Amino acid sequence: MTDASAATRAFRVAYDGREYAGFQRQPHATTVEGTLLRALAKHGILDRGDGPTHATPPGYAAAGRTDAGVSAVAQTVAFEAPDWLTPRAFNGHLPGSVRVWAAADVPAGFHATHDAVRRTYRYHLYAPARVEETDHDHAVDDGRVRDALARLSGEQDFHNLTSDETGTVRDLTTTATREGDILVVEVSAGGFPRALVRRLVAAVRAVGRGTADPSLIDRLLASEPISGEFGIGPAPPEPLVLWDVSYEGVAFEVDPEAAESARVAFGERYRDARHAAAATGAIRDRIAGTDQS
Repeated sequence: MTDASAATRAFRVAYDGREYAGFQRQPHATTVEGTLLRALAKHGILDRGDGPTHATPPGYAAAGRTDAGVSAVAQTVAFEAPDWLTPRAFNGHLPGSVRVWAAADVPAGFHATHDAVRRTYRYHLYAPARVEETDHDHAVDDGRVRDALARLSGEQDFHNLTSDETGTVRDLTTTATREGDILVVEVSAGGFPRALVRRLVAAVRAVGRGTADPSLIDRLLASEPISGEFGIGPAPPEPLVLWDVSYEGVAFEVDPEAAESARVAFGERYRDARHAAAATGAIRDRIAGTDQS
């Protein structure tokens, strides 16, 4: 339970979402929020009698609710916290897959959800640049991708790219930056309806690969609903990262020790993922090189 010296503080949280059933706590699943609340209970900031899956500190809110498999570098949670709860102290009861790395003192009444003015997601799409028509299935034409993103930018009604029935009009800023075989698609807005970014990426990928005509974007932005076999399903969640959440007048201070802890923890997870990919790649190559005669 928070003490008399508690003040409202916002924390930046990074996490590898691959092993979590999303951010929002659920009664029978491992979530990022549940992990954070259990850590606060172990720190004595929550009443243990209420149970960490049910209790939250006074003023608690989070910037967003990422889906299962989605990661974050700047998820933000805010609540009344004692002075001693620095990011490095917070990390004392957190696993390596969840790291708090910065904090900011914010005014009383601050709400991490409602006070956010801009949210930015980055989708790391495996999509080598198309050189010729015979390139493999994942290759995309960068020009077609950027044209599609330009048509999706600005204030639009994205009702055909989400399952939400309200709040579908959004003002998006979209860009794509190539990093080798990865095309980083960045999408920013004040807020997002459900699965919008992943469906947007799926549509842009289809246009970039040439499996869909550029006119698909116009159809998706039209007032007529598109459903069934003509609808766009979401791209996989694992390459998506909640990259930034901005607030007016809030300056986060990086905790050097906590940031280094995060760098090491995520470096280890990256290394492990590379090792696993190397093993599966070797299996693929071994089978491909087997004489089939």
